Amino acid sequence: MQQVPVIELTDVSKVYPLPSGDVIALDHMSIRIDSGEFVAIMGPSGSGKSTLLNQIGGLDVPTSGTLKITGKNIRKMSDIELTNLRLNAIGYIFQKFNLIPLLSAYENVEYPYILKHRCNDTTGRVSRLLADMGIDRKMAKHKPAELSGGQQQRVAVARALVNDPATLLCDEPTGNLDTKTGAQIMDMLADLHSKGRTIIVVTHDPSIGARAQRIIRIKDGKVEAA
Repeated sequence: MQQVPVIELTDVSKVYPLPSGDVIALDHMSIRIDSGEFVAIMGPSGSGKSTLLNQIGGLDVPTSGTLKITGKNIRKMSDIELTNLRLNAIGYIFQKFNLIPLLSAYENVEYPYILKHRCNDTTGRVSRLLADMGIDRKMAKHKPAELSGGQQQRVAVARALVNDPATLLCDEPTGNLDTKTGAQIMDMLADLHSKGRTIIVVTHDPSIGARAQRIIRIKDGKVEAA
């Protein structure tokens, strides 16, 4: 029995209509990413990386073509179904961390858990994840502004993992970090991959791409031939 891809784009295009003329952000793109892969998506600025990221994260839908996430065609899903898919199937790690400023590190990690389970975490999962990321109980009480960039990204990784998604989608995860801290974050992602998670990293950094098993290069909204 053939494995169902985690992400599958078939002839996907994304067109933004503008008064000055249509902008084709994705141009008949076909990509397959299987469970357990570590894939880097690379391309210059304006190549379509951000648009592709929004598509494979279920944040946007194609203008044409078929996009399946864990075998489900997202163009046929309701907003509620899409929200549940994002909450359960994919964890997001962003370049700018995207932590909620008014919440503590602990509360930031617990927030997606509450959205899914409709209750606070009484299992200790949030604390364990933070500890695994090197954030102790005292640090977990701090607001994001009281933490270093590296610490904020560790909190963001814990938040991405709290609902136990099979796939981690990482948007320039080391872009706002110094070289040493960035390498530590990539080591953490490599460790998560070794434990069976699918890792998709969107980056323009060749050293990050070198850590992946496979690189998908895009330019002008198209996949470049290998």
